[in-house]
Amino acid sequence: MTFAKDLRVSVRSVERWKRSWREKGLDGLRCSGPARRPKVGPREFAMLERELLRGTVFHGWPDERWTLSRVRILAVETLGVWLSVHAVWDLLRRRRWSCQQPARRAVERDEAAVVGWVKETWLSAKPPRRRSGPGSSSRTRLLSR
Repeated sequence: MTFAKDLRVSVRSVERWKRSWREKGLDGLRCSGPARRPKVGPREFAMLERELLRGTVFHGWPDERWTLSRVRILAVETLGVWLSVHAVWDLLRRRRWSCQQPARRAVERDEAAVVGWVKETWLSAKPPRRRSGPGSSSRTRLLSR
């Protein structure tokens, strides 16, 4: 009972984990993946990807940047599937799409001045890091009771 309370889970969960550990050892405690089928399967993602590759301008946005919100809207229009922004992020990451920033830089940009600013001005403007010590986290306070 106290173990479940310390972990803030139900007693039933602890019993299930213990039984799994007894029957299968550490393999019984490993995560078996998501509890349910994802909303967007491989076939649906192929359709979505085809639309993503057409670009944002094709779909009516003024610039060539895919944002999570735009991909979410596209998923609704293309597949009829409502996803949260977090679910869109997970979906794209699972399918090996990466977050990228535009490569354009201002013509007037002076790289040497930027490097100098980062080394001198930014370092002095940044607040100092907090030191961790005894009692600096809720976890250490929980364990010390």
